[in-house]
Amino acid sequence: MPASLPPGLPIVPDANDSGNDDGRERTGPEGGPFPMSEDEFEAAVGDALDQIPPELAKTMNNVAVFIEDDYIPQPGEDPDTVLLGLYEGVPLTERDSWWDAGSLPDRITIYRRPILELCTSREDVVEEVTVTVVHEIAHHFGISDERLHELGWG
Repeated sequence: MPASLPPGLPIVPDANDSGNDDGRERTGPEGGPFPMSEDEFEAAVGDALDQIPPELAKTMNNVAVFIEDDYIPQPGEDPDTVLLGLYEGVPLTERDSWWDAGSLPDRITIYRRPILELCTSREDVVEEVTVTVVHEIAHHFGISDERLHELGWG
């Protein structure tokens, strides 16, 4: 993974950047995404979720995890915005007693194509998926991007 890209954060690709400035050859076709099937990617996300300590997993409340190919920028956003993951919901730290009454689950989405575009090996994919999953789950617990950077989970 290129060192200049913080894992798990919104990034806007530079039109002049090939995304391969680490000197390694991409194993994907034509320098494209690392070739990994949807089932293998889903397994990597499942493995990342399995690494959550049980005592922490038990405190997660009303959250669902999804995998989608790409993030589609919303109106008003830079159309070139690329996300690796996204947390949508009300963090546990902001929930009140009213919250449980019919609230939809929080949603964590992991975006497959951008992660595969950054990675040049299966190990890179597994590492980036893990960092992205941890990053988005941290938002469920109310941890800010700034704090995640301080902790090394950028």
